[in-house]
Amino acid sequence: MQRVAIVTGGTRGLGKATSQILHASGYRVAAVYGHDSAAAEAFRDETMIETYQWDVADLKSCQEGVAKVERALGPVEILVNNAGITSDAVLHKMTEEQWSRVIQTNLGSMFNMCRSLIGGMRERGFGRIVNISSVNGQKGQFGQANYAAAKAGILGFSKSLALESAHKNVTVNVVAPGYCDTDMVASVPPDTLRAIIAGIPIGRLGTPADIARMVAFLVHDDAGFITGATFSVNGGQHMD
Repeated sequence: MQRVAIVTGGTRGLGKATSQILHASGYRVAAVYGHDSAAAEAFRDETMIETYQWDVADLKSCQEGVAKVERALGPVEILVNNAGITSDAVLHKMTEEQWSRVIQTNLGSMFNMCRSLIGGMRERGFGRIVNISSVNGQKGQFGQANYAAAKAGILGFSKSLALESAHKNVTVNVVAPGYCDTDMVASVPPDTLRAIIAGIPIGRLGTPADIARMVAFLVHDDAGFITGATFSVNGGQHMD
């Protein structure tokens, strides 16, 4: 039977590429989106992948969304937590709303989605969870205290859940992308973007497919001995 995968933020950017590569690999994919219905409709028409709308920052919304997916597609055995937002400002100018919204969407969603699925994965004795962090969660970034804090928090969250779940054959890993050619990076001022690329040893932005291929490896049945790990896919920009 085909394994069922949920990809949050799954209709655009890195999530779109991940949804597509999993679909092409034979998984039944539910691509979750938050607000951009037009992009989701275009994605569904282009890929024939099922889309679902809910707010990953809200636990009840996640629980109801997961239940809907499982009724339609079957038990969810793969979760890719990719949804994320930015709301940049230096801390002395950052509002409480900017802080809270980014933390709840980027980090709170980890709890909301994993809490909605971990019980079933443990009962069935199989699960693959991949959480998408960021190079800026590893090294920090000017004007992104909220984003970097959330993305750094994903590392500790994932290691803890990996320890709790390993004996149930549920693996939990992190992919930390560098700067990739997505809409989010396209909004960076050109001079700043040129400086960023100059600091990437490979000499280019990443592609969504670069990240999606790593995710596809980690969710495969053959990756069962890998858990609690962070994979930096950043062209050498930051090396631990």
